[in-house]
Amino acid sequence: MGGPILTAMFMVDEGSAEAIRQALEQGGELSAVAELRRRFPLITDNTEARRCVRTIAGWRPLPKAKPAGGRRQPGKRKD
Repeated sequence: MGGPILTAMFMVDEGSAEAIRQALEQGGELSAVAELRRRFPLITDNTEARRCVRTIAGWRPLPKAKPAGGRRQPGKRKD
């Protein structure tokens, strides 16, 4: 036991994640923390904000989804 306790959760859209990554690359961790806190003002703890920035910086956008194929008629198999 003794680990961190999750008390809240938030969702980061790709635009916000990209802005945080750019702030990190251009201005360093403190700039990225400022960008995170600008977008998520309820994050007030700098240590937690730095942890979130590091996590977000490690994310990469998902690959584009492949278009769905046409629907098959029930009972017909494609061999």
